Amino acid sequence: MVDASAGSPGLPATSPPLGAHTLIGGVLFDFGGTLDADGLTWKTRFFRLCREEGLVADPERFDPVFHAADDALVGAIPATLPFRDTVHRLAAGVTRALGGDDTVHTRIASHFVDETLEGVRRNTPLLSRLSRRYRLGIVSNFYGNLATVCHNAGIHSLFNVIIDSARVGCAKPDPRIFQSALDELGMMPADAVFVGDSLPRDMAGARAIGMPHIWLVGDGAPPGAPCCPGDRVLRSLGDLEGLLP
Repeated sequence: MVDASAGSPGLPATSPPLGAHTLIGGVLFDFGGTLDADGLTWKTRFFRLCREEGLVADPERFDPVFHAADDALVGAIPATLPFRDTVHRLAAGVTRALGGDDTVHTRIASHFVDETLEGVRRNTPLLSRLSRRYRLGIVSNFYGNLATVCHNAGIHSLFNVIIDSARVGCAKPDPRIFQSALDELGMMPADAVFVGDSLPRDMAGARAIGMPHIWLVGDGAPPGAPCCPGDRVLRSLGDLEGLLP
């Protein structure tokens, strides 16, 4: 679920541009690939670790294995399952399907956990500053334990709302998951901006509900134009403050 591909719903022609004079009261974020890495999805990072272990060299072979292990966790784990245990379950499903043993799965999971927590730590000062200016939220396609994961990462208190797709019964790019966050914040779509790394899930979903959006592409920009004319594009989440009104 954290990296499942999805198409775009019927979209309006565009969404409101984010300009210098835009009044923004809230900033909503994707989690995986956004708050923990500069535009690198969990699938991309797991593929790199598996390739380094010699388990797989071909993304075409890896992708269905990852999606199957990822989907198997959605709604199948307790809401209180810690982040480290979540990653170990995902790593076990991926590595076993690729012929790896428990030693390899443990090593991959440990590397992934360390990288993720370091990415979140790097972005925590930014989130802390933003929380003093805006109401913050997370909208993520996740397994049902995102609130616990945010506690484990030390960022839960910075967010006014945390929406986990497995808890609300719909996933990005479905506009209803974005609306769930806005309802809890008491905001209209134009009152908030969404920041995420996925064009078909984050950008298309925000556009469908009429919310301004910022695309985090990292160092290796994927092919394709931004979602709407004039969309802002980030290489690093650390540069976000300069794009917000």
